[in-house]
Order: sequence, then structure tokens, then C-alpha cells
Amino acid sequence: MKKKSKKFNPWEVSGEVDYEKLVKKFGVSHLKELPEIFNKNILFRRKIVFAHRDIQRILEAVKNKKPFVMMTGLMPTGKFHIGHMILAQQMIFYQKLGAKVYIAVADLEAYNIRGQSLEESRKIALNEYIPNYIALGLKPFNCEIYFQSERSKNCKKANAYYRLQNVLARYATFNEFKAVYGDINPGKMLSVFLQASDMFHPQLKEFEGKMPVLVPVGIDQDPHLRLARDISKRIKSFVQLSSTYHIFAPGLGGGKMSASDSNSYIALTDSEKDVERKIKRYAFSGGGATLKEHKEKGGNPDIDVSFQYLKMMFEPDDKKLEKIYNDYKSGKLSTGKLKEYTIRKINSFLKKHQKKLKKARKKVNRYLK
Repeated sequence: MKKKSKKFNPWEVSGEVDYEKLVKKFGVSHLKELPEIFNKNILFRRKIVFAHRDIQRILEAVKNKKPFVMMTGLMPTGKFHIGHMILAQQMIFYQKLGAKVYIAVADLEAYNIRGQSLEESRKIALNEYIPNYIALGLKPFNCEIYFQSERSKNCKKANAYYRLQNVLARYATFNEFKAVYGDINPGKMLSVFLQASDMFHPQLKEFEGKMPVLVPVGIDQDPHLRLARDISKRIKSFVQLSSTYHIFAPGLGGGKMSASDSNSYIALTDSEKDVERKIKRYAFSGGGATLKEHKEKGGNPDIDVSFQYLKMMFEPDDKKLEKIYNDYKSGKLSTGKLKEYTIRKINSFLKKHQKKLKKARKKVNRYLK
């Protein structure tokens, strides 16, 4: 596995991620006992979604059929790849549980942090992210997708959203920013307050009113949650935010997938040949150096990228996954055979998905609010 420089912040992640260390550092809690409806979902059952803050408030809303909001965002850069599916599948899961779904397209953040134009962000969101959400199963009912740069054509709603960003700024200090983020600049500070407005504004009277809000994110985004929750304790106008945290789908060579390196991910628009080439050539193997060594000593499925993709997304059958795990670990299943199986599973999924994607592209405007 290629060694990468280690960076970990809400805007950049590289190198290996120690999730246990982050749980302790950030003070989040492991997800433990969950209702059966959650355990039917492989993301929860297999601990892909592994930690939380105050999820009990959401579990009670689900149990008592009370309204709640699931709010999250997307950074519109690069191709939509299988790593993005982890969050998309959570959106769809919570929508089915009755949540009102809010999705912010972070085009202003992309402009301030990455120097990407608003036009380019809009193009990527409309052509890549939103159609894939729809093809994966997101419904227009009870769903609002919006751009940070253009919250709503309804002036009362738009005014309330942008006003909240400035109101929240009163309740944080520069020293607090430095403590949470380390390196900080005016562009990042503005983006952080706008993200806090993204998370809190569903509770404004112009939107849903006060109710529980769940924010599912990768654990790299927890600094935004910590600051927003601290602000909430001071302003005392909102139900405190709940959040869940998922692990990252590994890039083909290990580490987090990088949108800037097309050989580090499988895009949901990749052809069958693309998938075969990428898995065979780039997918990091946990197998032995030679077939003989692999048969004698076995492989390590816990670091094998092909196995991780099966576990996280493409093998829903727990018994079959367990057999693959044991056969690979014992050396009975070779790296080549594991890769071939993974290629078939991914291509089977993509064949169906890409048909849905063609239809989804015609429905995008129904989701923009």
C-alpha cells in the first residue's frame, strides 16, 4: 500500500485513519444497541456507521412517529463515486423512516476553500451528485436540495437562512475556532458559520419549526458539529443537534478515495471494463506475496480493498460475506478469485444503476427548492 502524508481535517483527509483514536479525541460515542429496523440496514449492522452524538433523540422520534429532519451536505467536486454512496444510502434510509431530508450543495464552501467557481459547482451537483441520489432511491417528497449561494426563491426563507448565519457568528470566538480547527482564515470562518446555519435553519419557523435534526457525516466533519453544538448551548433557541459518523470507503490503493485521482475510486458511471481494470490493477490486496504463500499463510481481509467494498456495499448476504472472509483468511480463496467476484458484484449493481441514472437526470428539477 502506497504510504501517504497524513492530514485530517474537515477539508482534507489523507493517509490511514485511526477511528478508535478519533472517537476518544472527539468525544463521540460508539453506536451500540439499535432498534431492529436499523440493524436490517448493513451500514448499521456492519458498523460502517459506527459512532454518534445524541442519537437517542432521533430513535425516540422514529419510535413515536414524531417529525424529525435529516440534514447533510455535499461538496460538489469531481465524479460521484462509490464512497459517496455511504452517505446517500443513509439519506434514503432516513427518508423511508419519515425524515424530512435537507441537502445543502456546499458551493460557497467550495468557492472559499477550494477556489472552485459557483458555476462549476452547480454543474457538478446537477450532473453528478443529484441524479445519482435519485437513481439510488431518493424521493422528491419530503426532500429539499438547495445551493448555499441560492437558498430559496422564497425571500422570507432565504432571508431567514442568511440572517441566521450572522446571528450565530455572535456566539463563537476566534480562539474557539483556533482550538477546534487549528489553521483558520476568514473564508473558512464564513464557511463554518454557513454550515452551522445549514444545520440549524430547518428548525426556524420559516421552515419546519423546532424539532430533532440528525446530521450524518464522515467523522472528519465532526469539528463542524462540535462548534455548532457549542453555539447551540449558548443561543438556546434550538433542539440540540444529533449526529452519526461513518467510516470512509477506502480508495483503491488504500486511504480515503480522492476525487482528484480517477484510479483511486470506482465512479458510478464507470464501464464494465473500467471496473475490471481498476480492481485488477489498483485494488490493494491483503493476500500473500505469492499464490503459494497465500495458500500456506492466508490473506488479511481486513485490509483488502475488494473485501471492504463487498462488506460496505456490494454483498448484502451476511453468511456469504462471512464465508468469503474465512476462505480468504485461510488461503482457500485467492486474491484473484476475490477480485473477480468483486468485479462481478460491482458491475451487476452498476448495470442496473446506470439505467436508472438515465431516467433520474430528467427529474433533477423536482428536488431543487
